[in-house]
Amino acid sequence: MMPSLPLPLVSAFVLAFLLLLLLSRRDRPRLFVALVGLCALQSAVIALAQHYGIAAFRSLQPITAAAIPPLAWATFQFSAVRRPRLLPDLVHCAGPLLALAASLVMPALLDALIPALFVGYGGAILLAAWRGADALPRLPFTVGNTPGLVWKVVALSLVVSALGDMLFTAAAISGRSDWLPWIVTILSSLTLLAVGSLVLVRSLGRGERDPGPEAAPIPHASEADEELVARLDAILESRRLYLDPELTLARLARALHVPVKQLSAAINRSTGGNVSRHVNGYRIREACRVLEAGASVTDAMLASGFNTKSNFNREFRRITGRTPSDWRRTATDRTSHL
Repeated sequence: MMPSLPLPLVSAFVLAFLLLLLLSRRDRPRLFVALVGLCALQSAVIALAQHYGIAAFRSLQPITAAAIPPLAWATFQFSAVRRPRLLPDLVHCAGPLLALAASLVMPALLDALIPALFVGYGGAILLAAWRGADALPRLPFTVGNTPGLVWKVVALSLVVSALGDMLFTAAAISGRSDWLPWIVTILSSLTLLAVGSLVLVRSLGRGERDPGPEAAPIPHASEADEELVARLDAILESRRLYLDPELTLARLARALHVPVKQLSAAINRSTGGNVSRHVNGYRIREACRVLEAGASVTDAMLASGFNTKSNFNREFRRITGRTPSDWRRTATDRTSHL
């Protein structure tokens, strides 16, 4: 009989490869590294416990599982929402510690504790990611909606994993041991899908924003909103911050000494759009100027603060009604006739 590798072990190998990919980067994000490493470890533990039947790893499995949801939450928070705060964030160690205590004193509690952690943290991530790009102020405007979509996949995977864990318990209690390998296989595949997609987006490229139809202006901006938007325009023009591809909503809010939500709401009420579109307006005007000076489309894209051509082309057409190539061609023809 030829030896076989269970899917959880294959998942562990793939996640280990992604971990090496992350470690090869100079700007490797520590929490992403930790999350991928933990998921790789968990996949290996599942394979060794459930497929090969090693008792020691069966004891370890709930502890490592309980650590995944709070680590996913911390990674989401610190990469997309806010800076770490040591003391308040220590509370998230409670889940793994409770799992350790339960495994020693009352293992039956693990059947409720582990799914509760996955559902709770998964639901919290899903709720935050569903609010849109302005609710993720630490992400650069150039990444668009893709990170938010990936985090939704991660959150849903956590919730589905909890449901799978409950199904696993029900199958074991009812004596349907033939279901157990399939349940483990599906859960491991979900982990690979969620974490792998997250890491690939974070490591290999930027997302792109599909802006959709232009929203109608909302005629209920207050004087304070208009004043704040004017202050924002002043610093954008004087410091030319929009030329930085890594510009974020959080950075603009710090520059104006106002909360992120206040700045986002003021832009929404004053322009009918979001902060990303407002900043991209400055970028496209700069791109038009660079194109009129004779630069190539790629040079204009990079010089105006974009880093993906498809996002640049989409925003350029949304704002000007034309493509960058058409704009450059018209500018060249006009210059040649002077």
